Amino acid sequence: MMNLILIMCCIVPALFVLLTTLVAIKAVKRGVDKKVAVFSQIGSAVCVMFMCFLIPGVCKIHEAAEVTNSESKVETAESAEIKSASSMGFAIGLVAAAVVTGLSGIGGGIAVASAAPAAIAATSEDPKAFGKSLIFVALGEGIALYGLLVSIMIFSKIDQLLGV
Repeated sequence: MMNLILIMCCIVPALFVLLTTLVAIKAVKRGVDKKVAVFSQIGSAVCVMFMCFLIPGVCKIHEAAEVTNSESKVETAESAEIKSASSMGFAIGLVAAAVVTGLSGIGGGIAVASAAPAAIAATSEDPKAFGKSLIFVALGEGIALYGLLVSIMIFSKIDQLLGV
């Protein structure tokens, strides 16, 4: 059962994202509008997030039901409900960490994409402006690092939620 959960939660979403990325790249090379490709990638990311949110919850509920079948009937409904709630909290925490990391990475990429060419142009006109322009590029990269730190903090709270 655990191998199935590992495959469903890790390998399948990664393959899905890789496949949709390759399809979007081929579509853009064939002449499809870039906005359509971007929206299809956003849609595939939403599907992966939904899948990562739903599958652990369903597997944990099924696992909790199996465990509670061996316990007494009085504690069955209560313990299954508690385990279901903790697994749903775990899934929400994973989705929150994924959203934070993804959005901060996109924001950092946008910031660097606009700051780096301006920094190169400023440095080519005045070599003394290199230090100032490097600071602006580093600020854009800092956005992604802050998102990564927030997702690490979310992961630490998930461990506390589960009591690990």
